[in-house]
Order: sequence, then C-alpha cells, then structure tokens
Amino acid sequence: MPRQTKQHSQQFKQDAVKYVLEHPDLTNEECAKNLGIGLSTLSRWKKQYNDNEGTVPTRGSGNYSSDEAKEIARLKRKLRDAEDALDVLKKAISILGSD
Repeated sequence: MPRQTKQHSQQFKQDAVKYVLEHPDLTNEECAKNLGIGLSTLSRWKKQYNDNEGTVPTRGSGNYSSDEAKEIARLKRKLRDAEDALDVLKKAISILGSD
C-alpha cells in the first residue's frame, strides 16, 4: 500500500510553529500531538522557520525546489516518453521489414 503524505499549507505550518512558541509549557511532542502532526515534521518546520526569518517555505506538489526544476522534470519525462515511442517504432519497422 503506497504511503500517503498530507500536504499542509504554508499558513498552517507557520501557525504550528507559532503555537509551539506561544506554549512554552508544552513539550514539542505534546504540541505535535495537539496539532495532529509528527514530531519530526514539527521539528523540521521549526528549523525552517528559524532559518528563513519567520517563514516556512512550501514547494508544492512534486517536491521541486523551484519552478525551473519542475519544468526540467516535465521535459525529461516528455523526452523519455518520446524515446520509448521511437524505440517501439524502430522495433516494429525491423519486424515488418524482415518479412
């Protein structure tokens, strides 16, 4: 069974980190449980929040670091599909041409 990942909005991530900061009496584990997320996820968001001056960056679906990376991946898939189709046609020509 494939693992399903839940995507959270940037606002949710920032609110989650602010929740932790506003509740110093709670442990990170308790905060993560209250928010319905994993401890490692919350820890990662806290690190990103601290590293990015109060924002938690989101990458969108596909986990690409930028729009350019997403476009490169799309073009690579398109090229691979075209090469596969060309290979099939070459094999078909060789089979039909040998008769």
